[in-house]
Amino acid sequence: MTTADYTAANADELRRRMLDDLWTLTALRTQTVAEAFAAVPRHLFAPEATPEQAYAVDTAVITKRGPDGAALSSVSAPSIQAAILEQADLGPGMQVLEIGSGGYNAALLSHLVGPTGHGVSVDGDGDIVERARRLLAEAGYPRGRVVHGDAEHRIPGEAPFDRIIVTVGDWDLPPAWWDQLVESGRIVVPLLMRGTTRTVALEKTGGRLVDRDHQWAGFVAMQGLGARGETFLPITEDEQVVLRIDSPADTDPQALAQALRGPRTEAWSGVEVGGTEPFDDLDLFLATQPGRSGLLQALPAAVEAKLVSAWARWSAPTYYNDTGFAYRTTRRVPDTGRAEVGAFAHGPDAQASAGQAVADIRTWDRRHRRSRQRAHITVVPAATPAQALPTGFVMNRRHTRVIVTWPTGDGHTAAPCG
Repeated sequence: MTTADYTAANADELRRRMLDDLWTLTALRTQTVAEAFAAVPRHLFAPEATPEQAYAVDTAVITKRGPDGAALSSVSAPSIQAAILEQADLGPGMQVLEIGSGGYNAALLSHLVGPTGHGVSVDGDGDIVERARRLLAEAGYPRGRVVHGDAEHRIPGEAPFDRIIVTVGDWDLPPAWWDQLVESGRIVVPLLMRGTTRTVALEKTGGRLVDRDHQWAGFVAMQGLGARGETFLPITEDEQVVLRIDSPADTDPQALAQALRGPRTEAWSGVEVGGTEPFDDLDLFLATQPGRSGLLQALPAAVEAKLVSAWARWSAPTYYNDTGFAYRTTRRVPDTGRAEVGAFAHGPDAQASAGQAVADIRTWDRRHRRSRQRAHITVVPAATPAQALPTGFVMNRRHTRVIVTWPTGDGHTAAPCG
């Protein structure tokens, strides 16, 4: 057996294992999407990684970094790509626009829409475009069209689209996306909402985009005119701890740094979660409460020095003001395999801010945790007047207003705020 034969056989086995793992994670929900993943050789679109890395279900392959080492482009983890394609609900003959291109997702789209459908990918980075074109051709997917351009604008000669799939994290939805999408068409976008990101499947209906499904995810940021950089407020001099917000700086990070150097206040909610139980809905709930909100992030050295909770390594939802902050954390419940959710707070108002965080955690547990009704996300044009908005927490962007509505559990929804 030659080295090439061995590599191909190894990749086939790794692809079969990937499929098994995706079914176990429920990232795959339909045989149609599973067949696409079985057919497309992912390792050919991730030459920067070993086949084992390429087929690892929760591993993204970075394809380009900036001068500061930050990821500018990646082939997203299979678990995220599968979930997005399931959300998109693609079918034969559909016209699909992909925003952001690594090549692999374009090949999956080509398989799903079939010979009667059409897919086009657009990316603002010329290097990424050339890479995607080359890999698609080498892998045997010449029908996958890749365009070099800014997705803020229409793609000439291509619209309308039945589906638009955004594969980069985004803060806003430009008018060109609305205009190119057919009525009842669907856009799947990783939407940034006060630090936390959800891939949201939005259906165009009656002049608004209505949530049909949303899931937690993380993506590299949008580039081009649609880019809106997040603000990172350093709250240690060496930037080992930062507060990440999706708005311009609105407080003095030195004041937050002074708060961090002071004593820590702890408050515990009595709300417990299982060892593997997801509670990302809690993080979205905390992010959509009145007041200023962001994510606390820390490098391992800061955690090891016990400056912050270990949760800050994975981003902790945080309430902050001009003099301090409080963030969500957990502690183990002995001999149970469970954890209790609470808050750590710093600053002169630490007791009040920790108490507010705990009160909100308890509200989520009492009203929303076990509800069959999840939060509902609606996107409307920015010019939509307040009286025409659905009830909920409102986030204003350049082109849109994003509203997150939480059912109260009694058949009503929360009062508007934001």
